[in-house]
Amino acid sequence: MTKLAVLGAGSWGTALAHVAALKTTNDVRIWSHNANQVAEINQRHTNAKYLPNATLSDNLVAYADMAEAVAGVDVVLSVVPTKATREVARQLADILAEQAHTVIIAHATKGLEQGTFKHVSEMLAEEIPAHNRAAIVVISGPSHAEDVVKNDITAVSVASDIEAAAQVVQETFAYGYFRPYLNHDLYGSELVAALKNIMAIGSGALTGLGYGDNAKAALLTRGLAEMMRLGEVLGVPGSTFVGLAGIGDLIVTGMSPNSRNYRAGQQLGEGKTLSEVQTDMGMVIEGVGTTKAVHELALAKNVDMPITAAIYRVLYEEQPLVEAITSLMTRDLKAED
Repeated sequence: MTKLAVLGAGSWGTALAHVAALKTTNDVRIWSHNANQVAEINQRHTNAKYLPNATLSDNLVAYADMAEAVAGVDVVLSVVPTKATREVARQLADILAEQAHTVIIAHATKGLEQGTFKHVSEMLAEEIPAHNRAAIVVISGPSHAEDVVKNDITAVSVASDIEAAAQVVQETFAYGYFRPYLNHDLYGSELVAALKNIMAIGSGALTGLGYGDNAKAALLTRGLAEMMRLGEVLGVPGSTFVGLAGIGDLIVTGMSPNSRNYRAGQQLGEGKTLSEVQTDMGMVIEGVGTTKAVHELALAKNVDMPITAAIYRVLYEEQPLVEAITSLMTRDLKAED
């Protein structure tokens, strides 16, 4: 039996916990700092704020006490926003030290840290001592939480530098309609998972402005090209970009209103301010912070990322969307690369 603790009871954390709990060979707990949310999951088997109309597995048990949630587990999966990763990791580190406990640390968060440009795995490694973590694993790929809890066919990537740890996570989540594939590129999988959220904001904005599929296909394709340019400079192989963590996630996030990044862009295209969008969403929009981090990283590395730069200007410099699009469409003509 694999014992799993999921930290973070938002939509994606809840969906992953639900899938794992469907396997009777797993013991699955989920932690939330919200006592009312914990009571709802345990008593009604729902998480209505994040996954309306979904019924969760009876085998999933929620905890408000992180120490109770992680006691004796084999795997801890962090699914909290990027900006909360360090704080939660520090809490976990203290608990693991007190319990003299070593676990596989996994995460399913898609973003980069502001200012440092560090990946989530790097933050986790810095906050959780090596003797308390057997490995770090990332789960990514085309996987809307809303579809996962409806038993929609889903394939994800499970990446780690330590294959045996990735295999444990793979086995923990493999269940009927949910199929994890092993991947050895931890760093690259995290990078592309973060980058695609920027393009999803742009794609949603085009929809909000009334543009059709041609425009979105153009943005996502050229967006992939600039994502790969940055990846090349950072040593990420092209195969990662054309896998589940890359183009798979880019397609689903950049074309579906189930993506909060896409919805955020759509509302911007419809005329709302960023502040209004963030208030309306009521959930973290990872692509907003990632846009700033990646724009600054691209400048530091001298990588040409015009779509990212345009979205940055819209989000952080209040450039009108139509003006940003015009600047992209009137750039000097060039060869496709």
